[in-house]
Amino acid sequence: MARSRFRLPAWLRRFKAPKTLLGRALLVLGVLAGVAVLALALWVVHLDRVVTRQFEGRRWSVPARVFAQPLELYVGAPVPADDLEEELKRLQYRVGDPATGPGLYRRRGGTFEVHARRVRFTDELRAPVRVQIRTDASGIAGLADGKAKDLPLFRLDPPLIGSISPVHGEDRLVLGPGEVPKLLTEGLKLVEDRRFDEHHGVDPRGIARAMWANLRAGRVQQGGSTLTQQLIKSYFLTEEQTLARKLTEAVMALRLEARFTKDEILNAYVNEVFLGQDGERAVHGFGLGSQFWFGKPLDELDVGETAMLVGVIKGPTYYDPRRKPERAKARRDLVLQVFADGGLIPRDVMKREQAKPLGIRKPGGAYVPAYLDLVRRHLKRDYAEADLAAAGLTVYTSLDPRAQAAAESALARQLKRLDATGKRKGTLEGAVVIAEPDSGDVIAVVGGRNAGFDGFNRALDAKRTIGSLVKPAVYLAALETNRYTPASILDDSPLQLKLGDGTLWTPQNYTREVYGPVPMVHALAESLNLATVHLGLEVGLPTVVNTLVKLGVDQKPAPHPSLLLGAIGLSPLDVTQLYAPFANGGFRARLRSVRAVVDENGAPLKRFPVQVDAVASPATVYQVDRMLTQVFTFGTARGARLPGGIVAAGKTGTSNDTRDSWFAGFTGSHLAVVWVGYDDNRVTGLTGGSGALPVWTDLMSALRTTSWEPSMPETLEDRWIDYFTGLEARADCGAEVLPVAVPIGTPLAPRADCPPAATDATQPGTAPSGIVDRVKSLFDKVTH
Repeated sequence: MARSRFRLPAWLRRFKAPKTLLGRALLVLGVLAGVAVLALALWVVHLDRVVTRQFEGRRWSVPARVFAQPLELYVGAPVPADDLEEELKRLQYRVGDPATGPGLYRRRGGTFEVHARRVRFTDELRAPVRVQIRTDASGIAGLADGKAKDLPLFRLDPPLIGSISPVHGEDRLVLGPGEVPKLLTEGLKLVEDRRFDEHHGVDPRGIARAMWANLRAGRVQQGGSTLTQQLIKSYFLTEEQTLARKLTEAVMALRLEARFTKDEILNAYVNEVFLGQDGERAVHGFGLGSQFWFGKPLDELDVGETAMLVGVIKGPTYYDPRRKPERAKARRDLVLQVFADGGLIPRDVMKREQAKPLGIRKPGGAYVPAYLDLVRRHLKRDYAEADLAAAGLTVYTSLDPRAQAAAESALARQLKRLDATGKRKGTLEGAVVIAEPDSGDVIAVVGGRNAGFDGFNRALDAKRTIGSLVKPAVYLAALETNRYTPASILDDSPLQLKLGDGTLWTPQNYTREVYGPVPMVHALAESLNLATVHLGLEVGLPTVVNTLVKLGVDQKPAPHPSLLLGAIGLSPLDVTQLYAPFANGGFRARLRSVRAVVDENGAPLKRFPVQVDAVASPATVYQVDRMLTQVFTFGTARGARLPGGIVAAGKTGTSNDTRDSWFAGFTGSHLAVVWVGYDDNRVTGLTGGSGALPVWTDLMSALRTTSWEPSMPETLEDRWIDYFTGLEARADCGAEVLPVAVPIGTPLAPRADCPPAATDATQPGTAPSGIVDRVKSLFDKVTH
């Protein structure tokens, strides 16, 4: 067997172990010290790699930022002067001399001079620009740039409404070094770390000074941590107060300073520091902090606002300016004093700023959690959760802040009124969805009466029985058979059906009365249950089910007879999709909340075009829609009136025992769905007409909407009929006659007589015996 040629080094062969006990002890200590030094070196190398690896490249997980659609201005746009100024204020533009910088505007009567901010749109990056806007009583009368050149179109800033899936609840708006004002960086160093430019990450003099100050005060009054140490603690470590953590913090701070420049470290601190809490969202960095506390970009803050942000660092909860304004003001004034003592600002500026209020914007208004919830769900069809949470995407949505504000106000106002009436126990809840019929753009979503609450989203997740909202689909299915017209006579008589389990189903009208033969327009306008069930059974339940599916119901409902009266659970968003084809002439536009997504550099990633499918004949849909306009004239919404004589079409809905109150309706430019009820499904005592309809009318009155007035299809013609009998009549035959759209040449039975016009719409002259009394009774009740 060959001998090993391995030999110990010569110096090791010459080594002789000490023979004394002391010598051996010193040898062991030396070995241990060497191992400790080696371990320490390896630990430092490890920390150095951690700092370097995580600090280079992308330094933060930046959640996707979400913007509402910008207000587009053009000559003729219906935006009068007061509305324009309100929008500028919503965007946190301030009154001042526009020549001094972006974010300022000046108004003289109906003329505005605006210095618009630098803004990125889906198709361009707009540099700061000055623009003149002239208005008159009807809206925008003229647009010109700073050189008095006419502009065909000008877009205001798209409002920031939130972010998607912040990692660990942290949200921030990352700024580059060139986007941070010098007053902020110099002020940070003056207040938090005066020797920042001299030390190497740890400041022994600062630690000694803090220890001495704390000893003299008898309590912890100052901290000795540098800005670098604060950054390390926030970015890498926990809040635990142990010697090991403090040692780790010091070593990492030294390595960070060795690897990166002071400017890089300071910029990282500006983007990392914690500045407040917005519900479950932690506000990090001065970019987002400026938006959160003041509603405007960091470079537009004045001296006092900058001082307040710097002051909040010491304790964002303790100095919360909304909860503790006196404490926050005292802290701000102290920081202003430090600024002046350090020569950053003159004394007169300090005194002027100290005399000002904090200027904190009111909470809410911009953050719309219910709409963000919809955006998040739509984005997840195309993007991974990690990309939404960390890739710095920018998302442009269809949200209209003006419509959103109108919906939130209308719901809160009317629910408060309803709570105060009657003898209801508990607090009513509600939800609203507004869409644009032609594009399918969802422009507003309210998930509850507390619109700023990021919790259960009733607009998307509350699947409630829709009641009579289903009836337009039943009538559409009937018209598509070509066997019925709006003048067709339906049978509103009692019936019993034996169900599959052997039980008898005995539907009734809401009034518990029976109305006999009635024209289809009458049955739909007044939501007659018996007539609808007879019609649905004649058409066939499978046909009605197929009609619901093609209109937009995602899950095919079971073909039970109760379906004809709305025994199906849908959310307000589902109902909006169901009614979209009625509001768009038989074309179903897929509901859309996201218009485009761009990456962190502004390059477009994906656009979401309008998706429209023809699902029903325009002629049959037009006939249904015309009948739905009579809901406001003769039917269950007859007390509702929109300003300016706006024509609308809609339908009330009430579930069994008045547990759910619904209204779905549309004008020429808006489709809105409202639900009112209790979360625990208790009885409300509210019909669709008394609960949801007032909310719908309130919000529609606040929108600048247009009348529903599409052109009649060529295959149809207007014919006048008696509302109660369906007999053909002349237009001057009284208040009980109305025009209906029917196929050209439809045979109608003429009314034998034509009395003078009635003085009261509820007294229809010579209507058949018994009908007058029944109609009076119906009109005197609260309808659904």
